[in-house]
Amino acid sequence: MLSWVDKMVPEYIEGRQDMKKRADQVDRANPIEMNDLKQFNSMIDSMTYSLEWMTTGRQPNTYRGVDEKAVYQRRSYENIDLIPDIEMQLREENDINKKHLFMTKEEKIILADILSSFSLRERTCYILHEGQKMSMAKIGDELGITKRSVQQYIERAREKVKLKVS
Repeated sequence: MLSWVDKMVPEYIEGRQDMKKRADQVDRANPIEMNDLKQFNSMIDSMTYSLEWMTTGRQPNTYRGVDEKAVYQRRSYENIDLIPDIEMQLREENDINKKHLFMTKEEKIILADILSSFSLRERTCYILHEGQKMSMAKIGDELGITKRSVQQYIERAREKVKLKVS
């Protein structure tokens, strides 16, 4: 799945090439067109700056500060869509066991309270491991952290669940 950056980079490259072609066609003897050339060069510089930022994930020409390489290419796991769609499985179980398939208001409040007590990293690791059934090593690779860190986040999340449920 392509991220928004992966889709925009080719567009910026193509746009920058078009700007360079137009700048090359400017009549340098005409003072009015020389003003256009300044505008073209300004747009080319801005597009080059943006391209460098998008492809490296770092602000161009900065050598200090807290920034991460390829930060825009990393997949985000903050979305609730990670929880697998189990509607069919629930229907089959409901036909067999005749269980209710809804959460009461109290259950929703408890679930929201539990999830809100997790840090972002704990929630991400916990949902990927428990909901998506991903291995800890794979989660670590996806998030750029060690397997042991993933294990610690999941353990912390489980402890928080135990505290809230008991």
